[in-house]
Amino acid sequence: MYSGESLNSVAKDSLMEMRPLGKSSLKTAPIVFGGNVFGWTINEKQSFEILDAFIAGGFNMIDTADVYSRWVEGHHGGESEVILGNWMKARGNREKVLIATKVGMEMGADKKGLKKDYILRAVEDSLKRLKTDYIDLYQAHRDDESTPLEETLEAFDQLVKEGKVLAIGASNYGGARLREALRISQEKDLTAFSTLQPGYNLYDREKFEKDEEEVCLKNNVGVISYYSLASGFLSGKYRSEEDVNKSPRGQGVRQKYMNERGWKILKALDEVSHELDANPTQVALAWLIHRPSVTAPIVSATSVSQLQDLMRAPRLKLTQEQIQKLNQASS
Repeated sequence: MYSGESLNSVAKDSLMEMRPLGKSSLKTAPIVFGGNVFGWTINEKQSFEILDAFIAGGFNMIDTADVYSRWVEGHHGGESEVILGNWMKARGNREKVLIATKVGMEMGADKKGLKKDYILRAVEDSLKRLKTDYIDLYQAHRDDESTPLEETLEAFDQLVKEGKVLAIGASNYGGARLREALRISQEKDLTAFSTLQPGYNLYDREKFEKDEEEVCLKNNVGVISYYSLASGFLSGKYRSEEDVNKSPRGQGVRQKYMNERGWKILKALDEVSHELDANPTQVALAWLIHRPSVTAPIVSATSVSQLQDLMRAPRLKLTQEQIQKLNQASS
């Protein structure tokens, strides 16, 4: 199924550095696994194999959401959480993994947003699907401007006090709203967001770096970034029309990333990859891991071999010259 020897060598390196999730007591390895694929592009058996390999590699944190994978025909949401819960029960390893899930995206007509009564209902559904009595990191999936921040934070604070949640995070919040939420938590003595989950990668830098990064650094908010490989573009697998046509995501990649700046970034990734005897995927992830503001990028895989490739990223040590080359190409 997977090579224990190669995974152990990854484990030795990656476990040397467990990174704190902001001001919380939680610590994650430098890569988080994105569970949106569970029950969507891979079935339960394949999900178990990948989760086993991820944990064997010395990694410990899995990110999911109640809404995964409601977009699939015949699905209602919660499919990813169910598979994760079944896996933890089968392996008896709940204490060894950090589970991050989210609330707020639409799960039905009266099931969406961040009002207090809905959060308190939704967490019970997530706990049931995950077959656990606590969630390590419970995140607001996206900002709900129709609900006062104080009301949302009161709900999360109650869940922390009840022991159902250990830490809370925000996903897709702008800098001003995150700053305001942190201020309210301090003034009202409520549990504060420990993490932010933004879309961020070597190509998509501007929004996070201009709007949210300073807030996170100043307030010790951990960052777990998604879209870490820019829909696969930074892996280098989209370089021609033929490549684009091979993948359902290809057209979107062509429109957004296949331009002069995109080619400059790929050229820099190729050059650094050659110097490190690595590949563009690993270097793009290593660049994120080396960012002072980033705790751990989120990655997904649909096979154990893909996962093994990703798990080598934390072992890459980029020099200042290499980081500068990537920064300049993507500026």
